[in-house]
Amino acid sequence: MEDQRGYDREEIFSKKVKAGKRTYFFDIKSTRANDYYLTITESKRRVNGDSFTYEKHKIFLYKEDFFKFVEALNESVDHVKNELLPDVDFDQYEQEEESSNELKWE
Repeated sequence: MEDQRGYDREEIFSKKVKAGKRTYFFDIKSTRANDYYLTITESKRRVNGDSFTYEKHKIFLYKEDFFKFVEALNESVDHVKNELLPDVDFDQYEQEEESSNELKWE
């Protein structure tokens, strides 16, 4: 894969999560200095006349931020589950994910 400056970035690992009209990609890539980082890409399908186009948004996450990112994500999800929507059975969504073999947030 090539970045905006034309440098090749080797893809080490990739995981795709389909979610309706959106697809999320979690890709581990290497730098020229043999370090690793994670890109999280949201791809949304848009109707463009008789065809489709894809709008993409990307986050670059570096190893020194992994823990803080996961901690903030888990805290945010827990807040929604416990404070904002305490009556929603979120287990139903987990069951759907397990049956589709997609990424599961823990």
